[in-house]
Amino acid sequence: MRGRQLGEGAPSVPAGLGSLKLEIWFNPFMRQKSELGQSGLKVIRAEVVMHLAVVACGNRLEETLTMVKSALLFSIKKIKFHIFAEEELREQFEKELSHWPQPLSSKLQYTLYPITFSVGNAEEWKKLFKPCAAQRLFLPVILKDVDSLLYVDTDVLFLRPMDDIWKFFKAFNSTQLAAMAPEHEIPKIGWYSRFARHPFYGVTGVNSGVMLMNLTRIRSTLFKNSMIASGLSWEDLLHPLYQKYKNHITWGDQDLLNIIFHYNPECLYTFPCQWNYRPDHCMYGSNCKGAEEEGVSILHGNRGVYHDDKQPAFKVVYDSIRDYPVGENMFQSLFYPLQTKFLDTVNTLCGRVPQVFLKQIEKTMKAVFEQKVVRHARPLHRQHR
Repeated sequence: MRGRQLGEGAPSVPAGLGSLKLEIWFNPFMRQKSELGQSGLKVIRAEVVMHLAVVACGNRLEETLTMVKSALLFSIKKIKFHIFAEEELREQFEKELSHWPQPLSSKLQYTLYPITFSVGNAEEWKKLFKPCAAQRLFLPVILKDVDSLLYVDTDVLFLRPMDDIWKFFKAFNSTQLAAMAPEHEIPKIGWYSRFARHPFYGVTGVNSGVMLMNLTRIRSTLFKNSMIASGLSWEDLLHPLYQKYKNHITWGDQDLLNIIFHYNPECLYTFPCQWNYRPDHCMYGSNCKGAEEEGVSILHGNRGVYHDDKQPAFKVVYDSIRDYPVGENMFQSLFYPLQTKFLDTVNTLCGRVPQVFLKQIEKTMKAVFEQKVVRHARPLHRQHR
């Protein structure tokens, strides 16, 4: 593995079962948060670092870079990116990321990893559904020093701080070790409830494009299954599970996750659909009430909708974030152009309710503006009469 890590080798606070890992960067060039201790010495506060993993193969370079850009634009706490990619793509990532403008590069911490599978036939795993997508199943095995992370597909965009979905970790009970959104809100139009030839979670299954993973708990749990009564560890479960169901699964690693959590429902926390909003939530009529009320928090442009004209509402959001000149005023150079482009989508299935797409990103940019400008403005001194 290779990459760029600020403060590499800095100490970390040991993480117990289910705890969120605290990583501390001691970098003299970064603004330190400190407070004066009783001894008069400055005490460095530990900074919570969020971990985000993504797997990119084939033609997913631009999508992945746009996802990383969206996460950095709005994040509050630091994010450490774990990027898994083929050799050729890893070289391209290094080239592109080395030329990012300072407002993003100063916040960027990442490591690049090769595509590796610890059990079974690597070529078979690599070809399962989308290229390399099954790599995500092996994150608990590979990232042994990471306690918790958010995994996202390359076609995901953050429309609010990643910090907000990270807070769901605190909502886990003592048995939950992962979190995903339902695949569908309405069973009668759900894919799993109509077509699946294998067990799946709940009534409609879950979508794995946005997935919180407590790796510490995953590594220490024995999972119930239909093969061995005593339970299997995560690493020991993957290959036999695939061998049993490989002729019955359609969506690759997502189907395997659905099978795992079908037999271990107590291990999964489900978050609302606005945290994994896909074309399925609007192309058959609006069926994500949370997005209607709060706006989309995380946009998931599966079905290739960022790159064709089937769902223009998704494409204009992607294009606007991809093309935003970092450092320029967000309202003038990102939000207002996005609003204008949306006028051309209001007669489409997903564009007819523009506030679903625009509400949260406008709220987020207002918060960023207040944090960067209003709070740092010097108070006006009252003039004495």
